[in-house]
Amino acid sequence: MILAVMMVMTISANAMNYNAAKHEALFLSDKMAYELNLTAAQYEAVYEINLDYLMSLNGHSDVFGIWWDRRNADLRFVLNTWQFDKYMSLVYFYRPVAWKAGNWTFAVYSHYNRGHFYHAHPKVFVTYKGGNSHRDPRFYADRHIAKPNVHHRTPMAHHNNKPAVHHPTPAPHHDKPAVRHDSKPNRQIAQNTNGTRSNSGHFGRRK
Repeated sequence: MILAVMMVMTISANAMNYNAAKHEALFLSDKMAYELNLTAAQYEAVYEINLDYLMSLNGHSDVFGIWWDRRNADLRFVLNTWQFDKYMSLVYFYRPVAWKAGNWTFAVYSHYNRGHFYHAHPKVFVTYKGGNSHRDPRFYADRHIAKPNVHHRTPMAHHNNKPAVHHPTPAPHHDKPAVRHDSKPNRQIAQNTNGTRSNSGHFGRRK
């Protein structure tokens, strides 16, 4: 009896509760939306899939267990080919969780500042409580989620979350006209024309 109680306490201590899982799923999904250029429909589905995966974690053995496999299978239905290939190549998306020293750790925080978001909450953030991954394995295949048609990659995010700065191409060099000795050279006022651009995907930024 004592051993059984101890085992239940250990599982309860290791399990990720709903409130923790939904906020971690939101942060992870927001960054996937930014880097994979998700449509609004994809963002909703990715949040659901991430939440189901996080809520399935009860200990170290679950990190890359059956629900991790289900997460990848569901995402293959939701993402188009180039999005899924990029997802697989980014370890902080593909293997987002680790169990270290009795605590969950999230790789995405090594690439993005905690608390910084690119998009508003998905609509299902308030209403979805989990469970789609436990239904038909083809649940997301049958939803026919809209996917981007063009091959478009968003810029990689920097640690300080600043958008990439695009520097203009230098103007070609031309020979300077001759200057009279009794005249003063003209002064030119240089204007800074550098600008910054940020790609926020198919839907609005978080205000």
